[in-house]
Amino acid sequence: MTRDARFHATLMPDKDWWQALWPDPEKVLRSVGIEPDMNVVDLCCGDGHFTRPLCQLVHPGETWALDLDASLLEQAEQGCRDNPNFHAILGDARELAEQITEPVDFVFIANTFHGVPDKTGLARAVHRALKPGGRFAVINWHRRPREQTTVLGQPRGPDTELRMEPDEVRQAVEVAGFRLEKVVEVGPYHYGAVFRKV
Repeated sequence: MTRDARFHATLMPDKDWWQALWPDPEKVLRSVGIEPDMNVVDLCCGDGHFTRPLCQLVHPGETWALDLDASLLEQAEQGCRDNPNFHAILGDARELAEQITEPVDFVFIANTFHGVPDKTGLARAVHRALKPGGRFAVINWHRRPREQTTVLGQPRGPDTELRMEPDEVRQAVEVAGFRLEKVVEVGPYHYGAVFRKV
């Protein structure tokens, strides 16, 4: 069986509309429960839009940023070069536990889960990487028609049929050994589903 190198419909968008969509990434991170002194992973970090504020928020805790795309990971490294608690990992998200040196408190993934072929399999990989009681936050697009989710005047985000309701995310993640803790609104078109390892 062959494995896709990249998850479907999860390409990194242009910086201008990403910034317009997420003007305050630290607020998103705080809303899902990330706090100082946590050890965290920004899974499928892309260019690091959330990674730099994550480093600053959790300091003196450690931040690992993992992505399969070397050029995007390099951008994240550039943005985080002044953060001594930053660690870049070029690798596959499905092998997360093997990529980090010790279990972490929190794994954060934004705008990617909808494109994962085996969502429960990825959740199991996250489960292995977390400490007992650790949390997993999935930031996802609400299931609204793509033409209704506009940024800078244009429809944005994955195709409508790829979008997931929070309950669909819950069904995919809880069977991997998690319990849904909360669902929070994190932007005009997104929610954060926060799970705790059980």
